[in-house]
Amino acid sequence: MSTTLSHLRAAPLVEVDDLAKIFDVSAPWLNRVLEREQRQFVYAVDGVTFTIERGKTLALVGESGCGKSTVARLLVGLNTPSRGRVRFDGIDTAAAFGAGPAPELRRRMQMIFQDPYASLNPRWKVADIVGEPLKEHGLAGDGEGGHIDKSVLKARVTELLLSVGLAAADVEKFPHQFSGGQRQRISIARALATNPEFLVCDEPTSALDVSVQAQVLNIMKDLQRQRGLTYLFISHNLAVVRHVSDQVGVMYLGRLVELADKHTLFDSPLHPYTRMLLDAIPKMHDTGRARTPVSGEVPNPLSPPSGCTFHPRCPHANARCSSEQPEMIRVGSSRVACHAVQEGRI
Repeated sequence: MSTTLSHLRAAPLVEVDDLAKIFDVSAPWLNRVLEREQRQFVYAVDGVTFTIERGKTLALVGESGCGKSTVARLLVGLNTPSRGRVRFDGIDTAAAFGAGPAPELRRRMQMIFQDPYASLNPRWKVADIVGEPLKEHGLAGDGEGGHIDKSVLKARVTELLLSVGLAAADVEKFPHQFSGGQRQRISIARALATNPEFLVCDEPTSALDVSVQAQVLNIMKDLQRQRGLTYLFISHNLAVVRHVSDQVGVMYLGRLVELADKHTLFDSPLHPYTRMLLDAIPKMHDTGRARTPVSGEVPNPLSPPSGCTFHPRCPHANARCSSEQPEMIRVGSSRVACHAVQEGRI
């Protein structure tokens, strides 16, 4: 019995295997016929594989348009995968969201969105915004037929607001009466309402001032320690990622190019793209050293380069890089998709 329990604790909470999402962005049929155009597809996510341990944080980083947010939406069921599988606590989420235990699964995983100004209904008071998940999942009932007990609901909403550093009196206010950082705290309180185990955070601090970012991140770290939460944290800010993550995945044009624990990735990056991202960060002790900017532009996802999609921007690329797509290999404790690393050229 004890062996079984220890195995369950050791199993990752989230398992993502060969996940892909393809969007059809073709013009309407008649336009294609008249203009003799082919159908067009965008591989927003293309073969992503990772796991997240219970109580840990995996951060996904990369430039805009690399597929980070699409991964987030696939994990919580807002988009349906074109290929691959997501398992949450051993449950196949695609099958569960289609039928069966979807309400229970949605209670256990929640999402915090990027823009605190757009993700809250401006016509609702905070009591309604934070209380809605409690009503939907029957978590504010009086125990008799699932009827809503208003006193229980208000007490629970107040408790949630206090847990994210807001005041009890804020329940009667509207979103426009709060700053951006306070709105994001309301979003966090709403996400916590169902007592979830897994939070998907899609750039939750990118719209906030730096000082407010620190406050929100500290609240999220405290809540993780108190509740044992597991996070998928989406960000393009490597300083934020270094503060919150346990593992880091670097994405480029829909694919994972490097996956490692935080300290290994920041101290000994392997992939040329990871090195370029880290080299672009200003460092206090290297004020006299010229920094290397991230060169080039992200290619058009409608017509990505052949082979390794990073090869047009890579200083280590050769003929193999332009013709053959690299597979993820293990190097030490890291996983990396790079021919130059595999061949020992860097």
